[in-house]
Amino acid sequence: MRRLEQKVAIVTGGSRGIGASVARRLASEGARVVLNYVQNAQAAEEVAASIRAAGGEVLTVRANVGEEPQMQALFATTLERYNRLDILVNNAAAFGSNPLEAIDRAQFQQLVDVNIWGLIVGCRLAGRHMVNGGRIINFSSIGAHKGFAGGGLYAATKAAVESLTRTAATELAPRDITVNALIIGQVATDMASEVPLEMRRQIAAQTLIGKMGRPDDVSGVVAFLASEDARWVTGQALGVNGGYLMR
Repeated sequence: MRRLEQKVAIVTGGSRGIGASVARRLASEGARVVLNYVQNAQAAEEVAASIRAAGGEVLTVRANVGEEPQMQALFATTLERYNRLDILVNNAAAFGSNPLEAIDRAQFQQLVDVNIWGLIVGCRLAGRHMVNGGRIINFSSIGAHKGFAGGGLYAATKAAVESLTRTAATELAPRDITVNALIIGQVATDMASEVPLEMRRQIAAQTLIGKMGRPDDVSGVVAFLASEDARWVTGQALGVNGGYLMR
């Protein structure tokens, strides 16, 4: 018996990288996946095709998580199609790298809208529509715990993710909904390629395991947190970073 049989999961930012891996893994565990994307419809459909080819069920929905009406439409489409929601994976994120003196208002607003406001709206809508005993998994970053030059704004939004995770876990506990965050390290994705190569090498060398992660190193942990096995885990920020924060 697959652990997530017949459950319904929304995965934001599911067209590439970690999000795509999460969507595939949840589908392989039996979940019916609503795969959200915002720009690359072709990439989203390619992920969806791979899920269907493996016998899974998936629905692709375009929505910018930083825009509340579009998030509302994402949830409405999910409920109209499946009449339930069990799992929300808040994976979508905006990334920016600038020293503090170079950050402008537009970049600030973009990262806050997607990384913080989108998460708040997602948790709020999940709290309204998710079944009792549901699961919310948010994504933080090692940047929230280490000061990387040029990464201050992104790091600040990820620190907010961890704080909001604890708040949401407290507020949704009466409905037995668990809310957890993953502190993600350096993973080989398109977003990671925006980090300078030398910095990526340094981060990988500073992990206890001594290498970058892969998307499926993260998606397996997401599948655990989404399952009944993690029913007594909530309000936590779990390190999925090769031991980077232990060095």
